[in-house]
Amino acid sequence: MQVMEQLLDLLLFLLPIYIANSSPVVLGGGAPLDLGVRLSDGERVLGDGKTIRGFVGGTLAGTVAGGIVAVFYLLPFFPDQGTQFIAGFVLSFGTLFGDSVGSFIKRRAGVQSGMPFVLDTIAFLIVALLMAAPIANPRLYDIGNLAFFAVLTLILHPMMNMLANKAGLKKVPW
Repeated sequence: MQVMEQLLDLLLFLLPIYIANSSPVVLGGGAPLDLGVRLSDGERVLGDGKTIRGFVGGTLAGTVAGGIVAVFYLLPFFPDQGTQFIAGFVLSFGTLFGDSVGSFIKRRAGVQSGMPFVLDTIAFLIVALLMAAPIANPRLYDIGNLAFFAVLTLILHPMMNMLANKAGLKKVPW
């Protein structure tokens, strides 16, 4: 039973991250986050795929998901529900910031918008985890948990992108 509780704790911890990461597909659109700015290399800072509405909407959706978890279930990675709620926001914001960092690096590497890139799959998770580190219990970051987060993300992220593509929510399946 203890293994199942640990698995539930880890999955509920990831919920704000995964909700924040997937929400812009539905909530996004509108003005690009980079406002169309190009750098000296002639490439856009982020591209049209990252929008203000998607960033804000994804952050809010992930924060709400984290808040709901905090109301009903105190994760062992946080001292109290208030800290856990704040972590929901930090994880959600970190997810979208990390996704944007991955997009920025992708542009600098010369990979066009809409093309697959390894950082698209994991950068959001890494940045979210780093941003939450100051408020989370250090045991969250044990090697087993980090491996679980990475493997699950490397499996789920491409699967969810393919499903979103088949549902007509994304133009490309990556």
